[in-house]
Amino acid sequence: MTVEISHLSNGLHIVTHRMPHLETVALGIWVKAGARDEEPSENGIAHFLEHMAFKGTSRRSAQRIAEEIESAGGEINASTGMETTTYYARVLKNDWPLALDILSDILTESLYDEGELERERHVILQEIAAANDAPDDLVFDLAQNAAFGAHPLGRPILGTQALIEGVSRSEMMAWRQRNYWAARMVVAAAGNIDHQALTHLADKLLGRLPSGEQPARGAPDFMADSRLSQKPLDQTHVVLSFPGPGYKHPDIYRLQVLSSLLGGGMSSRLFQEVREKRGLCYSVFSYASAYEDTGQFGVYAATSPGDTPELMDVTAAVMLSVSRGVSEAEVARAKAQLKASLVMNLESASGRADQMARQFLAFGEVPRIEDLIAKIDAVTAEDIAILAERLFKGRSPALGAVGQLSQLAPYEAIRAQFA
Repeated sequence: MTVEISHLSNGLHIVTHRMPHLETVALGIWVKAGARDEEPSENGIAHFLEHMAFKGTSRRSAQRIAEEIESAGGEINASTGMETTTYYARVLKNDWPLALDILSDILTESLYDEGELERERHVILQEIAAANDAPDDLVFDLAQNAAFGAHPLGRPILGTQALIEGVSRSEMMAWRQRNYWAARMVVAAAGNIDHQALTHLADKLLGRLPSGEQPARGAPDFMADSRLSQKPLDQTHVVLSFPGPGYKHPDIYRLQVLSSLLGGGMSSRLFQEVREKRGLCYSVFSYASAYEDTGQFGVYAATSPGDTPELMDVTAAVMLSVSRGVSEAEVARAKAQLKASLVMNLESASGRADQMARQFLAFGEVPRIEDLIAKIDAVTAEDIAILAERLFKGRSPALGAVGQLSQLAPYEAIRAQFA
């Protein structure tokens, strides 16, 4: 397995993994700019801008963008996260120059036409409404705000209805000019791709972008508050989260093993106790979200209103039980899941391109899979117990809840279970 890396004179990075046995190429442009880089009045602009990229350039109409890529049998899309925005495509191996040309075009030459902007504004308002109607989406936005408050990490990526209704083209362009720098970008590709050919074309298409600088981001405090939304639903959806390490912290591998062991699969402690033994819910899982300077560890579950008290009690008890010790067999299963996930990405061009780009943006390099596996293998049962005690015992969780909340214990009582 060979990862090749090149740097253009303006600071843009090219990262590839050649997979000659494939008939396809997955490639994209990853930008180290996202919802975290918005001012309070700009909330939702990063996502809005990503939508507008597909609405026409100086060379292509919105319809032509779609027709060109689909005439080649390819796919094109984009996504916005807290810290990155991604424009990506998947095509047959001989069509990657077309894909890169289109991606570069929408990134650098989009018109942001006023008429298209108004139409897309309505689309995003519908997207916000759909998220508010989906309790298993809304509860994570509430939990995020309960954790990080007014910090950009505490705001929804989609923005709010009021802000999206009022955002102007000039505000959108100003945000883009502040954040879309070559030094923050990675062109990544995996599949049947030639690195030198990709680098040459990327230089031609993107080499004139201004270099710029890395984002200056303020570190958040973990607020440990509660955000509740009463809705006439058949279930109560709950997220509990705790402060965790960022992705540059050495504990990140222990955190991922802990998440897998606690709620990452059917053999996990939460799944076995909450679903299999007690039948309290259909879905329960844990997750670890890591950012460049902070992170969080959370647990999601949904149950009927009458079962909410038992669900909360059992969930807290299972989380705290990890601090009292875990078995070597549990740790081995959790590590096996993580290692398999890493290796399986090597069999997917799309997964591998995304993995490489995010690793490079995070660390300035693409770690060898063997090195990542070694760091996972180094995690011990004692490490997991110590980390769980540090994360959960005596710490106040952030709480998000949506649905029938009449049986949900007061936040102070939930917090007391960990104190």
